[in-house]
Amino acid sequence: MSTDDRQSKPQPRAWFESLDDSQERYGLDEVVYTGQRGGLLQVVHDMGELAKTSAEEWKALFDSRAHRNQWPYGSGVWGKKEWVLPDIDNENVVSMYEGHTNLFWAERYGREIGIEDLWLKLCGNSHTGSFKDLGMTVLVSQVKQMISKGVSIPAVACASTGDTSAALAAYAAAAGIPAVVFLPRGKISLAQLIQPVANGAVVFALDTDFDGCMDIVRQVAEKDGVYLANSMNSLRIEGQKTVGLEIAQQLDWSMPDWLIIPGGNLGNVSALAKGLDMLLELGLISKRPRICVGQAEAANPLYLAYQRDFEVFEPISARTTVASAIQIGNPVSYAKAVDALRRYDGVVEQATESEIMEECARADRTGLFNCPHTGVALVALRKLQERGLVKNSEQVVVISTAHGLKFVDSKLAYHSMKLEGIVSEHPNPLIELPADYQAVRDSMLREIETRFVD
Repeated sequence: MSTDDRQSKPQPRAWFESLDDSQERYGLDEVVYTGQRGGLLQVVHDMGELAKTSAEEWKALFDSRAHRNQWPYGSGVWGKKEWVLPDIDNENVVSMYEGHTNLFWAERYGREIGIEDLWLKLCGNSHTGSFKDLGMTVLVSQVKQMISKGVSIPAVACASTGDTSAALAAYAAAAGIPAVVFLPRGKISLAQLIQPVANGAVVFALDTDFDGCMDIVRQVAEKDGVYLANSMNSLRIEGQKTVGLEIAQQLDWSMPDWLIIPGGNLGNVSALAKGLDMLLELGLISKRPRICVGQAEAANPLYLAYQRDFEVFEPISARTTVASAIQIGNPVSYAKAVDALRRYDGVVEQATESEIMEECARADRTGLFNCPHTGVALVALRKLQERGLVKNSEQVVVISTAHGLKFVDSKLAYHSMKLEGIVSEHPNPLIELPADYQAVRDSMLREIETRFVD
C-alpha cells in the first residue's frame, strides 16, 4: 500500500491497545486477546476526536436517542455508539435493545437500614436477565462485522457460570453465528442452564469449576480458531461500561457518592470505571464516586489481596457459593480491577453464605427480588455502614447484576428452610391446609396479625 493510500484510508476511531507500557496497537477486527507480553488489552478511543463535541452536545444526543426506535440507537448501549464501537456498520449491529434498565429507588429498604438515598440499578431487567447482555451485544456485533469482511470465525465460545453463556447463546442465535459454551457441571442454576440450551448453543457440562472451563475455552480459541467471548476480550468491557453512563444519565448527569458492585471475574468493575473515566474526561460529570466490590467469602481472591494492599495476589480454589456466577478463584480481569479501585478510592468487602441469603430475604420483603450476587453487594453496603465509610446521608447506587428469577432454587430452599448450612432467619414457607374456609380464615387472620400488625 502506498503512502497516499494509507493517508486516504479513514483512520479507526477505536482500537485495541496493550495495558502495559509497550503501547502495542491492534485493529478491532483482529483476532487478538492479549499483548505480546501476555497482558490483557483494552479498547482505546480517539479522545481528541470525541472532545470535539461538547459535554452538553453529548448529553443532548444521548438523551434524544434514549428509548427511541431508530436503529440501533434505541439500545442503551448503541445509543452511545460513538463511545463504544464508532466504526461498526449499523447493519452488523446485533441488538435486542438491551440497557436502559431502571434505577430503582429502594425507599423502604433504605429506610430500614438507615440510607434515605439508596438506589439499585436493575441490570437483570434485560433480555437474558443479566448485565452480560451489555457486553455481548458489542462482541457479537464485532464478530458479525469481521465475518462480513471475510475473517474466518467458525464459532464464538465462552466459559461461564451461567449468565455469560445465556447472553452469548441468545445474541449468537440472533446473528446466525454458531455458539459453544463450557459450563461447570452441576454448579449453575437450572434457569441458567436452559437458556443456552434453548437458544441452540453447543453446551458442554464439564467436570470442573469455572477456572477449569476457562482453561478449556482458552485452548480451543488458541488452537481451533473459535472466537473467545469471555471478559478477557475487552470488547465485552465496552458494552458493560455503559452501566456507568446510564447511571449518570438517570441521575441527571451526576454521580452518587458510592457505587457498589459484586465481583467475580472482575471485568464488570473495570468496565464501570472505564465508563466513569470517559464521563469525567469529556466533562459530562464532575464528581468522582467511590467504588466498592463485594465478593462471596467462598470465592474472595480480590478481598484477600485487598487485605494486603494488593501487594500479593494468589488465585484460590473457589468453594461452592449461592452466588454461583461469581464463584471464581482466578479472575482474569484482576489487574484491571485493582487499577480501577485505586483510581476510585475503592474498597473490597466479603459476605458469608448466611449473610448473602439473609440480606436477600430482608430486601425482598421490601419489594425487591434479588439475585444472590446483589445480596453480596447489599451485605458489602451494610458492612461499609458499620465501618463508618458510608454515611447515612450519602447517595448510594448498588448494581444488581442479574434477575432473581434465575436463582429460584436457592430462594425456595431458603424459605423452605432446606438450604444446607443456613438456618433461615426470615423464612416464608408455604402454608398447606385443606380447602376448608374456617381453617383458612383462622390461619389467614393469625398470619396477618403476627406479620403486619405492630
